[in-house]
Amino acid sequence: MTTADRAEITAPPLPRPKLNRTGFLREIIDTLVLIAAIYALVNLATVRFFVDGPSMEPTFYTGQRIIVSRVHYLLGQPQRGEIMVFDSPEASPDDPPLIKRVIGLPGDSVQIRDQKVYINGVELNEPYINEACNSNRCRENTWELGPDQYFVMGDNRNHSNDSRAFGPVDRSRIIGEAVVRYWPPSDWGIIIHARFPDEGF
Repeated sequence: MTTADRAEITAPPLPRPKLNRTGFLREIIDTLVLIAAIYALVNLATVRFFVDGPSMEPTFYTGQRIIVSRVHYLLGQPQRGEIMVFDSPEASPDDPPLIKRVIGLPGDSVQIRDQKVYINGVELNEPYINEACNSNRCRENTWELGPDQYFVMGDNRNHSNDSRAFGPVDRSRIIGEAVVRYWPPSDWGIIIHARFPDEGF
């Protein structure tokens, strides 16, 4: 064994680098702040909604939970066929918000005739409703919507408290658009809204 080999064997191990505890703690704090900021942003942009009651069957059932986007209606206007969450015009401060489908848009004339819905004189094709509306729940009437008013109805027409009872909903009372069903897991999915191309409304 050479002198160089002996020196290599007997050489003391190199000291391990010291952990920079200040930098590590800073990274943890930065990560926690980022998580808190993302959580706050998500809560500002969305609302969680719990479905309670049969008014939107078969689209939604009691016990389902929905994510409602505030951003959609900050960047645009509600469209016919979309499902929105809002505060009822007749609600007290402690009443929960409602979920309904947008039927009439600002400036529309909404008419119920022969248990059917007409928009500006044109019958609305509604494949999403639960059952035909009976004469007690769909009495003949006409509503003329103002510049910032929306007419909303539940998909379960015979079991829904909606604009037929409390009238049009002002834009200021709208919370947001229903975008995702996240509970129960078996029902998870993006909410598909009815679309109405130009049908002469």
